[in-house]
Amino acid sequence: MRRRGVLGAMAMAAVMAATGVGLVTASAPAAAAGLDTIQAMGVLRVAVPQDFPPFGSVGPDMAPRGYDIDMARLIGEALGVKTELVPVTSANRIPYLTTDKVDLVISSLGRNPEREAVIDFTDAYAPFYNGVFGPADLTVAGPADLAGHTIGVTRGAIEDLELTKVAPTDVTIRRYEDNNGTIQAFLSGQVELVATGNVVAAAILERNPRTRPEPKFLIKNSPCYIGVAKGDTALVAKINEIIAAAKADGRLSKISETWLGAPLPADL
Repeated sequence: MRRRGVLGAMAMAAVMAATGVGLVTASAPAAAAGLDTIQAMGVLRVAVPQDFPPFGSVGPDMAPRGYDIDMARLIGEALGVKTELVPVTSANRIPYLTTDKVDLVISSLGRNPEREAVIDFTDAYAPFYNGVFGPADLTVAGPADLAGHTIGVTRGAIEDLELTKVAPTDVTIRRYEDNNGTIQAFLSGQVELVATGNVVAAAILERNPRTRPEPKFLIKNSPCYIGVAKGDTALVAKINEIIAAAKADGRLSKISETWLGAPLPADL
């Protein structure tokens, strides 16, 4: 509420200074204050994952680390402001943006029409694909083969939405509140299969090499985008400028090599 009060005061002061009128007109661009206010306040609030390595997790030193963490800091540095990291889950990351708790969502966020109805997106900044993974002795080549099986998924994630569209009626889908819950369900045998991103499958393998989740079939190729408040065109344009510069000078590829073990794909 305090931030909204500051936003309102700054917008009104700007109009009064420029026009001599003490009233914000209906035609004033609502999004223009976003970027200006971030820079004026000197703080960029970014929603980041805390349970989704290598995009975001807590290291042994209890400090946040990962691809999305580095990306958030890169943007804050480019804007010349302090980066304030706000841990979120898959379920609450978009509500945090729509209720003005954060300025950006950098949380391995996929893009789809449902989300585009409530928030805007920048250009892609990270590669990501979703699929179904399971043990080698389980034959699953497509959605139809899921019949009779139990599969785990993180509630509200892109793979949850996409799997629901193609899954047969007799598959049991168990939804968990975060990625740790989904991973643990697979490791403990609560589910036979897991629908998730390629990096989560790698995290499962890292935790327990004996439980090797092999890819069964692709659900969707879904690069990661940064979420921005609806209509904040000035901020979208600025972030796209920063992403393009980081791609051109190799900084973004370096982040990809650090956390994903491969350079940024040329077609991203």
